Amino acid sequence: MKILAPVKRVVDYKVKVRVKSDNSGVDIANAKMSMNPFDGIAVEEAVRLKEAGVATEVIAVSAGVAQAQETLRTALAIGADRAILIESNEDLQPLAVAKLLKALVDREQPQVVILGKQAIDDDSNQTGQMLAALANLPQATFASKVVVADGKAIMSREVDGGAETLSLKLPAVVTTDLRLNEPRYVTLPNIMKAKKKPPETLKPEDLGVDVTPRLKTLKFAEPPRRSAGTKVPDVKTLVEKLKTDVKVL
Repeated sequence: MKILAPVKRVVDYKVKVRVKSDNSGVDIANAKMSMNPFDGIAVEEAVRLKEAGVATEVIAVSAGVAQAQETLRTALAIGADRAILIESNEDLQPLAVAKLLKALVDREQPQVVILGKQAIDDDSNQTGQMLAALANLPQATFASKVVVADGKAIMSREVDGGAETLSLKLPAVVTTDLRLNEPRYVTLPNIMKAKKKPPETLKPEDLGVDVTPRLKTLKFAEPPRRSAGTKVPDVKTLVEKLKTDVKVL
């Protein structure tokens, strides 16, 4: 059984991003880049399924600039068997990525596509759902537990007021939540081994996909800075200020 694990290269979650001076985008020059945390959870779960004997091959795939090879090497170091880079300098929006993944699903025929529920740069939470719709596959989102057996994936997910358990007939698309697992520490020997597995590189046109952006971002802006706090001498003054100065949203 094959598992396809898409991963995205994003600004590291510890980095405080800044908007460019001309408000044309986020300044990522010299910023540390890493694998999207939710995608790291997806790769870890795929590798665990392989280690349990459920899967036979884990294929990591990324779409984006050439530097995304670094992200794929991280996936290989975690335990993926192969890596595919769909190289493009376009601003790849969720629908374009879903179309690229759909083309790979048609080519590779995986039984499970497992990816993060969203990327921390745009927080779109769309790619997994769009892929399931394009490929006409059952889907389960925000997985906190995944069990694959007998041609089915049993998945638990948190909902308002409790938990929900879904049964999916394979092949299927699963998106991961934070509670699913904790990715393993990537060791230096595994990183060195990953460097010996160069990814297969494709272009969007090789897959017959048009990735021209459909949406245009007009402007980026930082949120307004919070004003400094005010000290009050006693509780009575605090209560008065809460009555008169605090705005109710």
